[in-house]
Amino acid sequence: MPKITINDQEISADDGATILDAARQAEIDIPTICWHPATSSNGLCRMCVVEVEGQRLLQPSCLVKAADGMRVQTKSERVIRARKTILEMLASSVDLSDSPEILALMDEYGASAARFPQAKQREVEVKDDNPMFIRDYAKCVLCWRCVQVCAEDAQYTFAINFSGRGFETQIGTFFDRPLPATSCVFCGQCVGVCPTGALKPKREFLLEQGVSPDQIAAMSTGRKRRK
Repeated sequence: MPKITINDQEISADDGATILDAARQAEIDIPTICWHPATSSNGLCRMCVVEVEGQRLLQPSCLVKAADGMRVQTKSERVIRARKTILEMLASSVDLSDSPEILALMDEYGASAARFPQAKQREVEVKDDNPMFIRDYAKCVLCWRCVQVCAEDAQYTFAINFSGRGFETQIGTFFDRPLPATSCVFCGQCVGVCPTGALKPKREFLLEQGVSPDQIAAMSTGRKRRK
């Protein structure tokens, strides 16, 4: 079992554990966005970066394995500055109004979208092409959780993936087909792992739009009759 020191606290980490695993074992908080216990770690968001003694660059704690003798700082000045910048860049380009965990992190780190006033907010029309859930990619932070559970991490249906490039990158279906025309089985696992409300149950979305429960029930009944 490798012994790793995090914030001057020595921890005996499990073999194969990441720095993030070791920190959580010792109840040391390291914030994450793209990490989820049901998906493979990919280090996309970089919120979990830490400072490892002897390393020039900050390291993603969800990917780097704990090694014997490793010394780690999770709240150094460099780490805090990096996390704050990541949050400010997200807030300046993505609608985070349905992202309570990220908004809480912004408060914690004193982050503000006003730092990048020239940034362009992502504007994407809400995709409402099925009776189960909506896709509002203006709220998507490209954490990749939904893609992973739809693929080899869980469902093996491969209905969605990345599309586009640069700022126009978003999650989508092949050839931008409606979900019912893909291999999607509407298991709902993608909705369950989404941290931002970019994927949302249709009923919840309609209630937020002011549609009454009775109207939603009538809509559902109408769909069943048409079938």
